[in-house]
Amino acid sequence: MTRTSGVVLVDKPAGWTSHDVVAKLRGILRQRRIGHAGTLDPMATGLLVIAVGSATRLLRFATETTKTYTGTVQFGSATDSLDADGVVVATKDVPPLSVALVQSAANQMLGPQQQVPPMVSAIKIDGKKLYELAREGKEVERPARDIVVHSFTVSPTDSETAWNFEVVVTPGTYVRVLLADLAERLGTLGHLTALRRMANGASLVVDALSLEEIQRRVTAGEAVLAAPLEMVKQYPVAAVDTETVAAIRQGKVVDLVDVAESPYVAATDEAGELVAVLRPRQGRWQPDVVLANEAPSTNS
Repeated sequence: MTRTSGVVLVDKPAGWTSHDVVAKLRGILRQRRIGHAGTLDPMATGLLVIAVGSATRLLRFATETTKTYTGTVQFGSATDSLDADGVVVATKDVPPLSVALVQSAANQMLGPQQQVPPMVSAIKIDGKKLYELAREGKEVERPARDIVVHSFTVSPTDSETAWNFEVVVTPGTYVRVLLADLAERLGTLGHLTALRRMANGASLVVDALSLEEIQRRVTAGEAVLAAPLEMVKQYPVAAVDTETVAAIRQGKVVDLVDVAESPYVAATDEAGELVAVLRPRQGRWQPDVVLANEAPSTNS
């Protein structure tokens, strides 16, 4: 049979919300149980890791991984949303900038820190999304969240006030806030004019499909879903025998040999299909998420 549970990597187009992509895929794949591993703003493009069917139970593992973004920041002006979709609310002269100066400021922003989410965001406060409150002209206190900036590099463009960047950050980081903070460090204002997600953990945008290509393949009867293992390939993989598979499906703690130390291990059966994600427990391995047994056809 054709695989009904799995993963598809989507290259989100500009102007679409992440919810729009999920809704479109529900129609294309004729499945209701679909989710994604991390929202992209409408202006942003790039990688959305999409889980279908029982693979949605693995979304938290893909959501918890680092994200890599590239983009462009425009110095000299700020918008109410901190990106190009917003309205310019303030301008400020841009001082002379050099690669050394801008990169030095970016380097000072590396490491663990706290970040206050922007008002124009989908975070809920007292049951209401922040962007809804922002539309009403209200601003409320937002609790800061812990983030880590693993890398932050910049490069100039043909414009003296526009700079390209690449960042690797932990989940929940608002890149537009990060770049607005960089502008402030440089003595000016700034907002994003382009943002693209290049990687979500071990999943890369170069392996992603456009919505048009997914539609074409489905119409042609071609499979588009990759194995659920795609969601957890950042962890060690342990192939287990039939007896161990049965024990895992019964929720039993099992022994594994030659497995690297890791917060999780992906256990696969003899066919290479993901059986479960295991977590360490007193030197052994406890099932954390166990997937239903699915036997895909050879062309899936």
